[in-house]
Amino acid sequence: MRRRSAPWLRRFRPGRWVVAAVPLLWLGLFFGLPFFIVVRISLSETVIGLPPYSALLEWIEGGMLSIRLNFANFALLWQDSLYLDAFINSVRVAATATLLCLLLGYPMALGIARARQSLRIPLLLLVILPFWTSFLIRVYAWIGILKGNGLANNVLLWIGWIEQPLPLLHTDFAVHLGIVYGYLPFMVLPLYATLSRMDSSLLEAAADLGCRPSRAFWRVTVPQSRPGILAGSLLVFVPAVGEFVIPDLLGGPDTLMIGKVLWSEFFNNRDWPVAAAVAVALLVLLVAPVLLFERLRERAQPR
Repeated sequence: MRRRSAPWLRRFRPGRWVVAAVPLLWLGLFFGLPFFIVVRISLSETVIGLPPYSALLEWIEGGMLSIRLNFANFALLWQDSLYLDAFINSVRVAATATLLCLLLGYPMALGIARARQSLRIPLLLLVILPFWTSFLIRVYAWIGILKGNGLANNVLLWIGWIEQPLPLLHTDFAVHLGIVYGYLPFMVLPLYATLSRMDSSLLEAAADLGCRPSRAFWRVTVPQSRPGILAGSLLVFVPAVGEFVIPDLLGGPDTLMIGKVLWSEFFNNRDWPVAAAVAVALLVLLVAPVLLFERLRERAQPR
């Protein structure tokens, strides 16, 4: 007779652990270890020297090991309104840009998904074509378009819609425009992946039951595309919160976002512990939408 193995032995499969060890090792080396270093810096004190922060572990007289943990850096984030205002403004800008990307990206993804099979690849190439150019160059291109004597104002003056150039650059409008332009493909691609797999017979069944196209869209298409909406929103919102290049170049010096504050603390103030505390707080802030996304994704999965 064939001998059965123990239940715990059946659950332990060496091949599974070997496959999982590679991504876990990668995450540990390139995410876990750098994050541990940032947390270690955030708990130190600012000093003049290289590196510009104190050590956490020190040997004192008698061979005793002293541990110095400085939580004042995190307390400063709540005491100084600059950091809280930067967090709130970053979330506001990222949420607004995410909503705009969804409103623009959903019709694009739906149109590509319902196009002829021979047209889908060219249309997708048009969506990802900006990625073939440097992100920094594309942001600088928007400066040339939005500045006072740029393309946008010249066109508006030429057609007679305005009498003098509009202040488009160094405004919240320019920041939102830059983020939507830069991250729109991250919304379109997940939506297309979801919509292209949707069963078209559901819409046919809805039409047979007397459902109008607009009602079928809200009752059938949108619920079926919910995983793509959640994935695209997360892919846009998370990097937009910590965006630095777009607010710095298009928003000007008065734009307050956490990415600019983080850069200023590191390179202008040389206050690495406070900058590391801002980075840790930003990561904790972004964990919430990720966990919410996972919860919503589990609910969206068919039972």
